[in-house]
Amino acid sequence: MKTDRRSFLTGAGAVAATLASGSAQAQDLIRDLILSPRRGNWDDQFDARATEGGRVATSLPIFSPETVTYVEMAIGQYSGIVAQGGWPVVPATKKLRLGVVDPDVEFLRRRLMISGDLSTSAGISPAFDSYVDAAVKRFQLRHGLPSDGVMGEYSYAAMNVSAPVRLGQLETNLVRLRAMSGFLGDRYVMVNIPAAQIEAVEAGRVVLRHTAIVGKIDRQTPILNSKINEVIVNPFWNAPESIVRKDIIPLMRKNPNYLTENNIRILGPQGEVDPMSIDWNTEEAAKLHFRQDPGRINAMASVKINFPNPHAVYMHDTPQQSLFNQIERFHSSGCVRVQNVRDLVTWLLRDTPGWDRQRFEQTIKSGESTPVALTAPVPVYFTYVSAWSTGDRVVHFRNDIYGRDGVDELMISAAL
Repeated sequence: MKTDRRSFLTGAGAVAATLASGSAQAQDLIRDLILSPRRGNWDDQFDARATEGGRVATSLPIFSPETVTYVEMAIGQYSGIVAQGGWPVVPATKKLRLGVVDPDVEFLRRRLMISGDLSTSAGISPAFDSYVDAAVKRFQLRHGLPSDGVMGEYSYAAMNVSAPVRLGQLETNLVRLRAMSGFLGDRYVMVNIPAAQIEAVEAGRVVLRHTAIVGKIDRQTPILNSKINEVIVNPFWNAPESIVRKDIIPLMRKNPNYLTENNIRILGPQGEVDPMSIDWNTEEAAKLHFRQDPGRINAMASVKINFPNPHAVYMHDTPQQSLFNQIERFHSSGCVRVQNVRDLVTWLLRDTPGWDRQRFEQTIKSGESTPVALTAPVPVYFTYVSAWSTGDRVVHFRNDIYGRDGVDELMISAAL
């Protein structure tokens, strides 16, 4: 099976808690795990205690002193797991799911027990029962995967990243988290690039989370700190020169009607330029200004969120809503697309007089391009955090999409 970066391990559950108490207890736990009773069937009564650790969902921001503390705890727990030999490789040859009886489920159970997703009280058995189903879903949530309880390509890849690599990933990200654990503002927006996720934070708690689309491997979303100072409703889209060269010129060579079909105009020093007057077999067009009219097929759809930065990137809506349903969401040219962006904009404009949700929606319907300056600019942070913890034994991992963690095993190829 192809190994992908979303494949990550998480949590240090039953093992983790015991490891903190000393190596002797840790050794006892590993021995108990190996000798665990062969029991557990899908017709057993479900016991919530068979799933270890705290809740995966939380309102705790990734950037917080609490997160730093939890990551420090996780490092201690994972150090103990590594000292005891890590966890077993789960054979990635079958699609395991609820109701299946297969010898490979025994490997899966042991793996989930060591990472703290499954209690040792669930026992060792070839049955993929309700205990295992709940544990797999918990594991998937902590790795940013669809929590369907089915062991497929991405889940196997995540599980079979070794414990030493996961420990190193936590240590690398602890440095990043410590650097951002101070006061970031009463209200702020954080874009976590490897997670392709956005947090809107207020009074130290996450009030909104949004799925995002971020930059491709060869067009990476930059790390930056700025302040959101403007929202443009029904924006014009001005194509940057890089997109003109890499995308628009090749598309025009294939389809001479591409610009017309997408409401894109070419603007030169003397006004609008006829696309048919340009030699598309040259780079002549790269010197011109390409602007797409507002509308449903506009690259930014209904709204653009601006903030000063040297990279000319911004956040925006998109007409390609289906991309948000993908596991790997690295498709942009550096800017960040936001799912349910209207909720975020409503929150951003809350302190701007006259711009409630109703007026915002009415302006979208008007089709007129309307810039709105925020009365109180909101800090925004584009960051790179691929591992963090939001609770005792609740450890999250994401793909190291841009290879910044420095470990070959975490390098991704599927999104290239």
